[in-house]
Amino acid sequence: MPRVLLFDIDNTLLYSGGAGSLAMARAFEQLYGVPNGFTGIEFSGRTDRWILQSGLKNHGVGGGCEAHMDEFTTRYYSLLPGAMREREGHLMPGFPALLEALSQEAGVRLGLATGNFSEAARIKLGFYDIDGYFAGGGFGELSLERADVVRAAMEAVADGARAEDVLVIGDTPHDITSALDNGVIAVGVATGTYSADELRESGAHVAFEDFSDWRAVAGALLSFRP
Repeated sequence: MPRVLLFDIDNTLLYSGGAGSLAMARAFEQLYGVPNGFTGIEFSGRTDRWILQSGLKNHGVGGGCEAHMDEFTTRYYSLLPGAMREREGHLMPGFPALLEALSQEAGVRLGLATGNFSEAARIKLGFYDIDGYFAGGGFGELSLERADVVRAAMEAVADGARAEDVLVIGDTPHDITSALDNGVIAVGVATGTYSADELRESGAHVAFEDFSDWRAVAGALLSFRP
């Protein structure tokens, strides 16, 4: 049976230096005239759709998220590459070696379960030349709820894999609960703002400090059973 690993992006695979939030704020200001339009809004673990809707609501921009989605994402995507170059980001410890090792294993499928809008995900991963490792996934335009993103990722990538062979890997409690809501394995990594203990308390079946020891991590991800 296949083993399916669905990765979050920000603070799991890479750190963009805040390029995503910077480009989103610039797009919001250019379109609606509101500087720092996402101040006070939680980004960590949220879908970009949720973030956009929160910004629109906070500043009384009518019409709802769907009415503004195309215009906003077009502007955001045009600004994100420049923000990526402007900010000092990096791949997280263990990458890309972990992805390369996993991709060489027979029956392993790598996908994404990310709150990023799909094209933003492509831009971020392409910037660090790791986009080619992933077969597809679930993305942040699909829903306000992270669990829906994981469900979509499973439909796109899992292809009949058993729940005990699907792992969702991320750095926030939202990643963990979205995996649990779908009955699959939740893997935490403490490379964001949450500790390994906090991720375990959120329900993670297993949590790592980071993926520096990528060989050991690869072995654990391939063999772990809840």
